[in-house]
Amino acid sequence: MIVPSIDLMSGNAVQLIGGKKKELDAGDPRPLAEKFRIAGEIAVIDLDAALGEGSNASVVRELCEKAPCRVGGGIRDVETARNWLDAGAQKVIIGTAARPELLRELPRHRVIAALDAVDGEVVVEGWTSATGRHILERIDELRPYVGGFLVTFVEREGRLGGTDEKLAREVIERAGDAQVTIAGGVTTAAEIGTLDRLGADAQVGMALYKGIMDLGDAIAAPMKSDRDDGLWPTVVCDERGMALGLVYSNAESVREAVKTRRGVYHSRRRGLWKKGETSGAIQTLLAIDLDCDRDAMRFTVRQHGHGFCHHETRTCWGNDRGLGRLERRLRDRLEDAPDGSYTRRLLDEPRLLSAKLSEEATELAEADGVDDVVWESADLLYFALVAMIRGGASLAEVEAELERRALKVTRRSEDSKEKK
Repeated sequence: MIVPSIDLMSGNAVQLIGGKKKELDAGDPRPLAEKFRIAGEIAVIDLDAALGEGSNASVVRELCEKAPCRVGGGIRDVETARNWLDAGAQKVIIGTAARPELLRELPRHRVIAALDAVDGEVVVEGWTSATGRHILERIDELRPYVGGFLVTFVEREGRLGGTDEKLAREVIERAGDAQVTIAGGVTTAAEIGTLDRLGADAQVGMALYKGIMDLGDAIAAPMKSDRDDGLWPTVVCDERGMALGLVYSNAESVREAVKTRRGVYHSRRRGLWKKGETSGAIQTLLAIDLDCDRDAMRFTVRQHGHGFCHHETRTCWGNDRGLGRLERRLRDRLEDAPDGSYTRRLLDEPRLLSAKLSEEATELAEADGVDDVVWESADLLYFALVAMIRGGASLAEVEAELERRALKVTRRSEDSKEKK
């Protein structure tokens, strides 16, 4: 898979050649994060912090809220690493400070050791000092403590000359169960496909920024098909993971979907199919995931209009159910609930809604037995959804917040809040 890279200096996204010469300044990194998040995790590297010349911490925090981020640059102690994990980083990338005594204090599966090498020899201090140690030695030393390695071929970084496939093979084999990400020189989508088949991700910056590599092509590069028509079955889901339908994709449709950030697929009857172009039931594309065998895709979308199905139902299996359906029903009532109705009163009278939330929470806390707990939980969830909608939030946003909280490694106090 591709891992797009955002390197930060003075608040802007930049690309360097060999880690020294600034080749381009791409400006505000936020739009880049919105674009790149379709591919999955983004590598966000604070170059100022890495060089000891400042910090882009506030920008990095914003990017972690916009997209799943691997965060690196200037992480030299356990406290800083934990702070970034608490802030929502999917993983932290640790370079020179990657030592067993530090790494063993962190959750292994969320730590990536960054190893920079020139012709296979590890270099440190901003790639200025050779260590005399081969990169495979460092992998042997750190493998028990990290979930992944970011290996940068410095002599190729930013030069668009292709990667070192031979050394990449050796690194992947030596890394064992740790996931390898290769950086430095990756220029074509075909290289991403090759590295994926070998078992590694590819971190890419310069080729994306200069438009040499198309992001859609890069995402689709690992895909294969055993179908005569070469198409890839594609499961379309909403933000909450509810399956809306099954369609098909190919390289052209993925390229167009990523370019327009819309639900675009391949119709076996009509060819390129831009969902909702005539019906108005368009889709905002949020993410594309590949399955483990690289022969099927998942598109995560925000569905607009009457629903996904041509029968004007939410899904191709009829209307969905559960909290998602209840949320939409309550949201509709926000607009058309008649005066005097209970729903309208809850929406218009904050004190009534507050009283009901307190009442139902108390009843749930005192519930005894499964049936009672189920009943009271349903009541509380109903009123919580009304409060959420009244406040302008969505269930998808609430679930995203819960996902961010699950990333924290520093546990909060278990004591309840006392009323003042």
